[in-house]
Amino acid sequence: MGTSSTASAALVTPLNKGLGSFEGSLSPVDLARRNWNLLREDLSLPTVALSQDRLLHNRDWMRTFISEYGLKLAPHGKTTMAPQLFQMQLEGGAWGITLATAHQTFVAHEHGVRRVLMANQLVGRQNMEMVSTLLRDPGFTYYCLVDSPALVHQLNAFFAPRGQQLNVLLELGVEGGRTGVRNETQADDVLAVIKQHKSVIRLCGVELYEGVLDDEGDIRAFLQRACALTGRLLAEGTFAGRPILTGAGSAWFDVVAEEFASAGFGEGVELVLRPGCYLTHDVGSYRRAQERMLRTNPVAHRMHTSLQPALHLWACVQSIPEPARAIMGFGKRDAAFDSGFPVAALHHRPGSVGPNTPPPHWEITKMMDQHAYLRIQPGDDLRVGDMVAFDICHPCLTFDKWRAIPVVNTKYDVIDVVQTFF
Repeated sequence: MGTSSTASAALVTPLNKGLGSFEGSLSPVDLARRNWNLLREDLSLPTVALSQDRLLHNRDWMRTFISEYGLKLAPHGKTTMAPQLFQMQLEGGAWGITLATAHQTFVAHEHGVRRVLMANQLVGRQNMEMVSTLLRDPGFTYYCLVDSPALVHQLNAFFAPRGQQLNVLLELGVEGGRTGVRNETQADDVLAVIKQHKSVIRLCGVELYEGVLDDEGDIRAFLQRACALTGRLLAEGTFAGRPILTGAGSAWFDVVAEEFASAGFGEGVELVLRPGCYLTHDVGSYRRAQERMLRTNPVAHRMHTSLQPALHLWACVQSIPEPARAIMGFGKRDAAFDSGFPVAALHHRPGSVGPNTPPPHWEITKMMDQHAYLRIQPGDDLRVGDMVAFDICHPCLTFDKWRAIPVVNTKYDVIDVVQTFF
């Protein structure tokens, strides 16, 4: 099936929105056995639903793309925070899972993930305590980032008395960006302190996040800086073992792949990409990024397919108070709106054969907490009670609004329920 309900032992309760009626608490497996169908109105709308076929298509597309460059994939789990989807990605060949916080790392470990690249600094006593507990598992591998002597000293002071070693990656940054050393002087200062504490703090590679930049030329220069530093440290024998060089959000992973692959490290460096949104894709900035890749990247162009939106928000038409306006029964509590409003993708009238493609002029123009304004035209075949599915812009800020997400097949039968842990 591609999504494993056994990845989480947690039960789902009727208090989770977007599901059908049931009593008590049930496992995702038991919920899937209830023979719900989305188009038959067996689910309480609004709901979001994942397309099983498109999830698997996107997973396999990325696996093919990565393998063409000889790279490894550690998809960013913060996008979904869904262990069942983590497992699907690992079963599809992912090297590990990227996460952003100690708590997210804890969730992943609890659900069987055994290699985590935390693309962030580990700061704060309780966060360090959480990671220290996880490091007691000899089968668990963990990396975090450092970008200051102060943090390296703090990590050493915490982990040294516990007799533990911590794997770290030196993070590179850019002026005006977020974290990361800005220049070679800052990098050398951090490296000197790591060397001082090398019995505890193990330098295992170099990391960057190119998504803080918008210009492709600047991004390539940043990536080349990371490759040059990695090569220098490799030649100097600074790394503890075979190093990692990692980058790539969801918009520029093709450029990262090109630059990393052309650096000529061969087997001497593990090259790891970290996109997360590819699994569900979207119809906003990531669709535009994909269109650029299909035009300019030879591997993506040669594949003759593209990533597909795999996450739909379904809602009912609640009111048509004006000839050119329908009010949909969803809002900011249900879907992201920071990167663009949801886009109408399907229209279904309960009891009819469908769904069908809606007119292109149907457009969300405003969202409130629980309502969305859909622009229509007088005479459009739309009624109160009709169901409309919307593609999402920015999946990260849609997943975090749902705790139990139905997975549907091509007939819109509910075949699984994916749980999130935000």
